[in-house]
Amino acid sequence: MTRRRPPTDDPCGIAQAVGVLGDPWTLLVLRDVAGGHTRFEQLVDETRISRKVLAQRLEALVADGVLERRAYTQRPPRHEYVLTALGRGVLPVLAALQEFGDTWLLGDGRPDAGAAVDSTEATRVASLVGTAIPRLHTLDPVTDQSLTVVYCYPGNAFPGAEEVPGGVGCTLESCTYRDRLGEFTQLGAAVVGVSTQRPSEQAAFAAANGIRFPLLSDADLELTTALRLPTFRAGGTTRLRRQTLIVDRERIVRATLFPIPDVTGSVEEALRLVRGIAA
Repeated sequence: MTRRRPPTDDPCGIAQAVGVLGDPWTLLVLRDVAGGHTRFEQLVDETRISRKVLAQRLEALVADGVLERRAYTQRPPRHEYVLTALGRGVLPVLAALQEFGDTWLLGDGRPDAGAAVDSTEATRVASLVGTAIPRLHTLDPVTDQSLTVVYCYPGNAFPGAEEVPGGVGCTLESCTYRDRLGEFTQLGAAVVGVSTQRPSEQAAFAAANGIRFPLLSDADLELTTALRLPTFRAGGTTRLRRQTLIVDRERIVRATLFPIPDVTGSVEEALRLVRGIAA
């Protein structure tokens, strides 16, 4: 991987990072590439920046080793831009910016596992309907079943859960899906849980509670960043707010649930949505 020389002699890591990522357009380009918009015309549509500026930012990001340019057709020659390992290292930065904006600029600064029904976060989650979940490097929440119920949760018994509105209930939610898994299976739907807890924590919880469906770790924040899922910070960790996506085999989001004020009620609502889509 070829990289340009450091943009500054300052040994501070912040200064070095700003030299690569400090331009606002660069961050928006990376946001949209992480979301699966990897082709030039897609990025023009998503970022709404001029073609000249976009070309300059893409060239710089390739030179810095953040993006890799790959050909997807030879005649005519066309390329797409994908995150390198270095680029995937930027994902927590993007997630932190999203969280800062949601919590401090659009919210009241307090952590919350839910949101108001009319909040910008709720609007953002609802707007996922009809969009596709891109293929990710470290995890894939979409199964080969007709539908997959992807429920996202903050984490099981995470530190400070009692102090966060909506923070308590992750164990109850997973165990309710466990107890009603047969009803989803009869409808041709799989169930997948996602949190930012480490894989070892997920595996230990599943073994202790007889969870027979996948509990995936988004500790690298790939899914979180790709879909711009709402998060909050507690116990020194970025955590997913409680939300549910119904996804079809073609990776298209068919329905969403957010906010979720009642964890057991949300499982019933997910069943209702699956029945409606499968009918």
